[in-house]
Amino acid sequence: MVSYKRLMVMYCIERQLTGLGPGPSPGVGKAIPDPQACAGVPEAWRFDCYPERGVVVTRELCEARNCCFIPASSPPPVRNSVPWCFYSPTFPSYSLVSLNQTEQGEVGTLVRTVKTYYPKDVLTLQLEVLYETDHRLRVRISDPSASRFEVPIAVPNATEKASSPAYSVELSKDPFGLVVKRTSSGTVLLNTTVAPLFFCDQFLQLSSSLSSQYVYGLGEHRSSFLHDIHWNTLTMWARDAAPMELTNLYGAHPFYLTMEEGGRGTAHGFFLLNSNAMDVVLQPGPAVTWRTIGGILDFYVFLGPDPASVIGQYLEVVGYPSMPVYWALGYHLCRWGYGSSSATWDVVKNMRNYGIPQDVQWNDIDYMDHALDFTFDPANFSTLPDMVKDLHNHGQRYVMILDPGISSVQQEGRYWPYDEGLKRGVFINHSDGKTLIGKVWPGQTAFPDFSDPVTHEWWYDNLKRFHDQVPFDGLWIDMNEPSNFVDGSTVGCPDNELENPPYTPGVLGGLLRAKTVCASALQKTSLHYNMHSLYGLLEAKASANALRRILGKRAFVISRSTFPSQGLYSGHWLGDNRSHWKDMYTSIAGMLTFNLLGVPLVGADVCGFSEQSDEELCVRWTQLGAFYPFSRNHNTLGEPAQDPTAFSPLARAAMRQSLLLRYSLFPLLYTLFHRAHTHGHTVARPLLFEFPEDVRTYGIDKQFLWGRSLLVTPVLDPGVDYVVGYFPQGLWYDYYTGDSVRSKGEELRLHAPLDKINLYLREGAIIPTQRPNTTLWVSSGQPLHLISCLTEDGSATGELFWDDGESLDTFETDQYAEIVFSVVKNTMTSEVLRDHVEASYMTVETASIYGVKSKPSRVTVNSHDAAFSYRDNQVLTVTDLGLNLSQNFTISWM
Repeated sequence: MVSYKRLMVMYCIERQLTGLGPGPSPGVGKAIPDPQACAGVPEAWRFDCYPERGVVVTRELCEARNCCFIPASSPPPVRNSVPWCFYSPTFPSYSLVSLNQTEQGEVGTLVRTVKTYYPKDVLTLQLEVLYETDHRLRVRISDPSASRFEVPIAVPNATEKASSPAYSVELSKDPFGLVVKRTSSGTVLLNTTVAPLFFCDQFLQLSSSLSSQYVYGLGEHRSSFLHDIHWNTLTMWARDAAPMELTNLYGAHPFYLTMEEGGRGTAHGFFLLNSNAMDVVLQPGPAVTWRTIGGILDFYVFLGPDPASVIGQYLEVVGYPSMPVYWALGYHLCRWGYGSSSATWDVVKNMRNYGIPQDVQWNDIDYMDHALDFTFDPANFSTLPDMVKDLHNHGQRYVMILDPGISSVQQEGRYWPYDEGLKRGVFINHSDGKTLIGKVWPGQTAFPDFSDPVTHEWWYDNLKRFHDQVPFDGLWIDMNEPSNFVDGSTVGCPDNELENPPYTPGVLGGLLRAKTVCASALQKTSLHYNMHSLYGLLEAKASANALRRILGKRAFVISRSTFPSQGLYSGHWLGDNRSHWKDMYTSIAGMLTFNLLGVPLVGADVCGFSEQSDEELCVRWTQLGAFYPFSRNHNTLGEPAQDPTAFSPLARAAMRQSLLLRYSLFPLLYTLFHRAHTHGHTVARPLLFEFPEDVRTYGIDKQFLWGRSLLVTPVLDPGVDYVVGYFPQGLWYDYYTGDSVRSKGEELRLHAPLDKINLYLREGAIIPTQRPNTTLWVSSGQPLHLISCLTEDGSATGELFWDDGESLDTFETDQYAEIVFSVVKNTMTSEVLRDHVEASYMTVETASIYGVKSKPSRVTVNSHDAAFSYRDNQVLTVTDLGLNLSQNFTISWM
């Protein structure tokens, strides 16, 4: 690893040995860096000194910044390539001039004596190093003389220093640098000495080495699950843009997880608590640069040591996801362009007639009266309240879309949301204090300021008034980046440093105001410049809180724009994808990334949103979508229907089968969400989380796990009847048959006809399944089937969490049942750790044990002989059990 400090020392020694003296003082005048020192910086460790876009960087421009200019071996400098202009070893940075111990760690003062090439340097900074827990370090670098914007989300405040930290912190004084190491191995997790620190009013930059090339997270972007570190710039600034590579998308999540080198399976995480527009640059050093244009540098390092622990530690800071209402885990159906409530209703009836599972029906904006929030079309959707009543009578639910833009051009007294919003002052204002007007679906619109508690109450009042007309069950909040059909506003934006900062990250459109509101707009908490990427989070918070008040139950909210702590309030769908095979494949990476980011209730539009889906694609996507934690089929205006009833009998049967499969696995999925809510676990899980010592799992994003045990291997290519999947070392069982496969850690070719998605169970697991039905209201009351997958020594474990599925805070108030299952020495037992009346309604009807090496001569259930069957593939099945879930039981074979 090359450090900035080391290069600087080597440079000075070299000049002294050659009699040239120590060289010019860093930053004094326009001293051109020494060519030898510049040449000594390897390409992989060149940190960009001229990151502005749209500029052809010449030697003159570069050396005016006192930086090195060396044309690299790659083509002329473009985004995502080796920089030709980079920092010299002598580039000026801060010095650590004082350091004192505190009860939580250390506090120091950083001083810069030479200004940078960006305006308004903060020359004196405060450094706080906080040893918050044994596995969590926090570092804050701020301006001690002036208050700066800080992200307004609740984070824990440690009151004492960690007693046995798993990390050590080394501080270098001149230039200032921070090195964080894992104490058990000495692995360097963070090393900021690799490049100079910048802290200007609108340009803050921190670089560090990375411990390996294996970097994940950093949402929201369309990419592979494992990020490319070859000069890859990931921009964060919430934006309404159909998913495409190298583009800032709907949400901003400045968190990464890294697998460390060495094959020991250790991992750590890094989180920059900053909401301003930023670039995150990955380069092959490996190294990372954080380049943000506001706020402070407030970051955390999470020590793991395994990847699952890293995510749990991250969520201890930003918040564990909420427990979803049970029907959120069913199948959802939507489209833009049903055109009427009767057409919507017909689709629901067709799904029932074909016996295809569906829990939730949705409507897009066409249900509204002229695209006005909190209205429905009195002509085309006149029967909407009746349809919702019918859904409820069949144990189904209704969700509708809401956009934040509120029409500002309705006749006074005719549109309560705007009139009342003006009266209460809930809208975002221009910098001159007048209501900012943009343009969205209903025409000219005002945008609610969800950073203001007054707006939350106004939002609740609107939802309550509409719920009295149409008793909806959940909310789909879209366009909440916020999206705007004009740049800034209908009258433009001021020409100032907020709209045109000294440095603009690589946002789509090139301007902060591109297809959103003015950066200089005023909100209750701060400028929109600071608050922009928080908009979706704060709207989700207002929506979830309102729904809890209206319904008295768990809130269901799906949001397009997201930010850290989003999982507390909503799930997420991956946006306006296309009906392409590639989009289906990339949805897996998106799903896995959001599970890392604490938003496990996530999925993509099944069969694709835009363009026309063909039958094969839709069947395969429905099979994959059956294993999205959030499973919704949705398509756009003007395209043919793509719900399961729209296809041939063979395709329809295959889709029905995959959805019934999802419903049969509801007890497992619900338990996994409980673990996410209480422990910060992932639901859809990358293979590397369970096999962190197997480097071959690090790049896998065509397969995934549910929890620790259910391996999903979907078909992602057209015209094939097989799929190749990687099986980590161990014993695996075919979910459907119980046939076993012992893998050495290898790829296997699996038969995959059009009506099948391959599922395998990992040895040592017990999973609860259920006889499926067409709604979870009915399915969740059906008898259980337990599948045990024995290890070589004949053991297995599993668990089930069960409650009423919709009441608030059942875990926190002990209103739940928890049952643990285990197999040891030819005996399966259940132990009721916590009983609840909901469990007493449930029975265990059958049990299958995979991997029983020889046929038993006798099986007993609670010491009574029982009938059983045994197949040559070593599967033992016991049926007609009728065991009450709320009572311990024992099944033995001999």
